[in-house]
Amino acid sequence: MKVNTNALVSITEANQNFSKVARLVDENGSAVILKNNTPRYLIVEFSKAENMQTANDEDILSISKKLIDKNKEAYKVLAE
Repeated sequence: MKVNTNALVSITEANQNFSKVARLVDENGSAVILKNNTPRYLIVEFSKAENMQTANDEDILSISKKLIDKNKEAYKVLAE
């Protein structure tokens, strides 16, 4: 994952000035909160979070095909 270095905020600063974090998200689409100088939390706009959780049709079809191929014998038995 690429991280915009302008959108990094320490956990202390985020705690004291959350409006700055919200402003960074508005400007950059996301903000990363650091804990002990390590990326720990990712803040994104709610609409982007919903899109991240939605799988596209190609992914679903690919997974379905793999499951059908893997369990073909079981499906044949169930079909009888």
